Amino acid sequence: MQPGRKVAIIGAALDLGAGRRGVDMGPSAIRYAGLDARIEGLGYAYADRGNVGTAVAEAIDAGDEHARFLPQIKETCGHIAELVADAAGDGSIPIVLGGDHSVALGTLGGLHRVHGPGGVIWIDAHGDLNSPETSPSGNVHGMVLAAALGLAGERFQGDGWDLPAVVPSRVALIGVRSLDDGERELLKGLDALVFTMSDVDRLGVEHAVREALAHVAGPGFVHVSLDMDVIDPDVAPGVGTPVRGGLNYREAHLAMELIAESGVATSLDVVEVNPILDRENETGELAVELVASGLGARIL
Repeated sequence: MQPGRKVAIIGAALDLGAGRRGVDMGPSAIRYAGLDARIEGLGYAYADRGNVGTAVAEAIDAGDEHARFLPQIKETCGHIAELVADAAGDGSIPIVLGGDHSVALGTLGGLHRVHGPGGVIWIDAHGDLNSPETSPSGNVHGMVLAAALGLAGERFQGDGWDLPAVVPSRVALIGVRSLDDGERELLKGLDALVFTMSDVDRLGVEHAVREALAHVAGPGFVHVSLDMDVIDPDVAPGVGTPVRGGLNYREAHLAMELIAESGVATSLDVVEVNPILDRENETGELAVELVASGLGARIL
């Protein structure tokens, strides 16, 4: 992360964008794993801004099946954007704890409000580049990167942000291994840098991360969006949408260590921790470790 010794934690207990319940408990699981002590131990001032309010799926109608719960997701993301903008404006590093990956629309919208358009490293098993027209599921967490790029349609515009929030030529994806047909088609016309897991296997995680950092660097912000499903389910079992064949434990740590070493990143999301599917909060504890690596923790 960039110089500055203040971290602002923002919880986003949202699971409306996902197809499987449980990631709304992710922020609690990560906090319970000792996030505050770990960050303070690295010399940062730690401020927890609490959780944003969000609707509960059982109490509302899903609405349009091509973009389920979108109005409620946008309302929550508006609150996230406000808190992220406040944190970024006072020189803190905003760290948003999800919840499903749709929370990143609020994070990126808040960063855009303060810094203007920026870049993003999307560390995820999935591309999240669907639109309501291409999504097989209608789950908004699979559309959020396309939405932040202004490529998912006008209905994603919100009161708390302007789209696009991200410069299309400053997007890098790492660890991708599950793409839908519509996402593949969109990527053909998008100047994004993509490292699939096959690329990571052949080239190494260090090469992928260094190239990604160079690709997204520039004015405004550089955001890192870490979906815990990028890590192999043997290591991180408690995630919303597990896909076999992901990063191993050391590869995930090295990726975050390289990001910290670069000093380029301004903010972080950690999303899709699902305690219902976890083993004794193993994934929540790993999330804390990876946040620490992203903030500069080292073995020596």
